[in-house]
Order: sequence, then C-alpha cells, then structure tokens
Amino acid sequence: MFNKPCGVLTQFSDSDGRLTLADFIPIPNVYAAGRLDADAEGLLVLTDDGGLQARIADPRHKLAKLYRVQVEGLPTDAALQQLATGVDLGDFLTRPCRVRRIGEPVDIWARNPPIRYRAAIPTSWLEVILQEGKNRQVKRMTARVGFPTLRLIRWAVGDWTLEGLAPGQWRELEVSGQPVGKRRVNLPNVAGSRGVNNTPPILK
Repeated sequence: MFNKPCGVLTQFSDSDGRLTLADFIPIPNVYAAGRLDADAEGLLVLTDDGGLQARIADPRHKLAKLYRVQVEGLPTDAALQQLATGVDLGDFLTRPCRVRRIGEPVDIWARNPPIRYRAAIPTSWLEVILQEGKNRQVKRMTARVGFPTLRLIRWAVGDWTLEGLAPGQWRELEVSGQPVGKRRVNLPNVAGSRGVNNTPPILK
C-alpha cells in the first residue's frame, strides 16, 4: 500500500515526464487496484494478483473506501442528505453512501502545492464512505450539491488505512491466503504491521 502524494499519476510511465508510481515504488509487475486523480492524495493498494485487484476495485464487491474531503463552504443538512441518498450526475446516479461533517483532521500532512484559500469563503471537512468509485466521483458529487472539493484524501480501503504512512511512503502487506514472501518496507525502523490490519478487506 502506498500513500500517493498530490501530483503523482496513478501509472508507471508518462511521456511528458510527470511524476508516476515508478518514482516511488521499485517493485516490478504490480498494478494499482483502483485509481486516484493526479491532484487527489492517499491510499493506493497495488498488487500482482488479478483476483485481489478485482475484489478491491470492482464496485460489485461493495468494498468501502473512506475519503476525507475538504470542501469550499459550509455544507447544509440538505446537501449532506443529497450526498447520502444519491446524486444525479447526468451520466449516472450515485449509490447511497455515508457522509458526515468532521473537524479538520489532525493527522494529515500539508499539501504541496497548498489548496487555494479565499478569505471571504470558509472551508470545511467531510468524511465520505463509498462502495463505488467512478471517475472523479467525489469531486463531482460535492460540486453538484454546491460545495466544490478543494482537497481529496482517500484514507482507507476496507480495513487498510494510511495511519503511520507519510506521503510518498509504501509498505508491503501480507494478505491471508497468499504466499508469504520477503516483506519490504521503505520506512526506517517501522514495524511492518503498524497502522494496518494484515487481513484481506472485509467484503460485505
């Protein structure tokens, strides 16, 4: 699992010389199970197991993904209800999800580059839990209800979280039922299990 920084593409090559996963992850033949936009941040799970990739990325498995979302403005109860029950984005209607207001997270890092601030417009944070993940879905949802996304962090995929993992760092996980190989981690003096449960995501 990898904490993708803002500005990194969810791919291993780019003809324009932009940062990609190859600039951070030296393990060959792994692929991201799901994507994040270049300006989004947070948890990517990479694997060479096609079955596990499908379990994580395919919406039919309804694996929960938790996002911390900084939006422009102060979302109303009506806006939160609309997000929770489903938003018509024109090309599809989003599935019901869980959404709630949260305080500014104390365990996140400064973004580079920082988000834009407008002195006359406050910002606020939401926690959004989806069991699907279409292209730019969270950003489109919040914009449709009138509160554009300024910063998007995927914090958890199933039981796996970013706790203890700084931007640009990765940790190799043991997955139940998979061969036990050499554990690799690019964090000095950090136990391999810190911040995660080394079990497969719970599929409901």
